[in-house]
Amino acid sequence: MARLSIVKAKMERDVNSYVITAGGEAVVIDPGEPIEKIAAQLGEVQVKWVLATHGHAGHLAGKDALKDATGATTGMHVGDAKAFLRSADRYLLDGEELEFGDMTLKVLHTPGHSPGSLCFLVANHLFTGDTLLAGGIGREMPGSDLRQQMVSIATKLLRLPLTTAVYPGHGAATSLEAELRTNPYLRRA
Repeated sequence: MARLSIVKAKMERDVNSYVITAGGEAVVIDPGEPIEKIAAQLGEVQVKWVLATHGHAGHLAGKDALKDATGATTGMHVGDAKAFLRSADRYLLDGEELEFGDMTLKVLHTPGHSPGSLCFLVANHLFTGDTLLAGGIGREMPGSDLRQQMVSIATKLLRLPLTTAVYPGHGAATSLEAELRTNPYLRRA
């Protein structure tokens, strides 16, 4: 198995974009702007996927420019494509697996923050967008459903091993174990 590399780039609107590399291929999650920050992390790797955890502007503002620059395939959930009038090359489904290098990324549909919120699991690394943040959850926006978001967290995320590392769409990285101990939203559950 190839070595997995994860690099975070802090983008406009304090969005965390991630470049995940394995075996000479990369996945970019939440391609914000300016894309030059992401491009600086790519080196010689081939970007295979450009994925959005949800359709809010800061999390996909650089999607089309990054696709044009790299030739990668873009992906998001159709629920957010409809809700926010966005488009992608591929509309991702819960449980779908995307290959890059010699790794597999698993798609988890976690509606609540938005209708089409997604999380992405690569080995024991979970990219949560605004579904789960260190010490909280993404703020409620028009179209958010807090009850549904908590159900998504309980039924999809908290069933993963507690040692799973969490890379949120804003703020610091954490783990499921730390969030169960300290996150006020999860301590109530």
